[in-house]
Amino acid sequence: MAESKKLTIGVLSSGGDAPGMNAAIRAVVRTALFKGHRVYGIYHGFEGLLADRMEEMDERSVSNIIGHGGTILYTARSKEFTTEEGQKKAAEICKKRGLDGLVVIGGDGSFRGAQKLSALGIPCIGIPATIDNDIGSTEYTIGFDTALNTAVESIDKLRDTSQSHDRCSVVEVMGRHAGHLALYAGLATGAIATLIPEREFNLDRDVVDRMKATMTTGKHHFIVVVAEGVGNSKDMCYYIEQRTGVETRLTVLGHVQRGGNATAMERVYASGMGYRAVELLESGKGNRVVGVRENHIYDIDIEEALTMKKDINRLYYQVAKEISI
Repeated sequence: MAESKKLTIGVLSSGGDAPGMNAAIRAVVRTALFKGHRVYGIYHGFEGLLADRMEEMDERSVSNIIGHGGTILYTARSKEFTTEEGQKKAAEICKKRGLDGLVVIGGDGSFRGAQKLSALGIPCIGIPATIDNDIGSTEYTIGFDTALNTAVESIDKLRDTSQSHDRCSVVEVMGRHAGHLALYAGLATGAIATLIPEREFNLDRDVVDRMKATMTTGKHHFIVVVAEGVGNSKDMCYYIEQRTGVETRLTVLGHVQRGGNATAMERVYASGMGYRAVELLESGKGNRVVGVRENHIYDIDIEEALTMKKDINRLYYQVAKEISI
């Protein structure tokens, strides 16, 4: 039986950082080395690829990083890589370096880059990593669980001071075009209302009237969770206070949600996805994205993955509306 070909694999992280990226990098490196392949870490995403900024990695290159937030390979966005000339240049650098395949860890934008390189003869596998959890081809994206736990911990602390002062705390979480993080955080913290871009809302009906009705039952402190993409949170605070008479404060959680040690779930899924990515390259496949479906790691063509849309969890949205009073 002929010995399988030994590959040279590149790995990079692209787009916004997300907790669990390091666990995925570790899994790619360790899996490839275990199977007898070589691995190059590419620094600063596609921008670093264009600058030929890479170095060979060994087992110790990824020691003690499985739980660390951020990415040891750093990340960046590249205007040059969005051009046809930039993509051809990146493909030529991969060929010059002898890369037989590339693992790209990031979101939809990163997958489009992987798609372009695959079309230019560089087999690429995408691993979904974004705290927004908005990639349609997977039920779960690396970074979501850690960001959610960070948001919930922060909101729990805000509730203590809101209760002490009979205030309303409006908490803005990340998610420019997606409300998954806001929905889960709102449900997990018992927010009186959660406002997300996927659903139309009315401040009077969905916030003010609910607060007034709840005050008749003896409750005088409130949490309202808002996804950053739904509008001006500061103006919402002013409106709520004027209409209810309840002192209302805004807290923007911001980039603190991107950091922190990755949760156990993050590390497990990232490790499984990294392993599958190497398996796909080893079997000669490219232009694929790995993901989670019914709690199993699977893979799908990038072309199809990029056409898929993800709606919010309708059950959780209904539950949040009906029991958070």
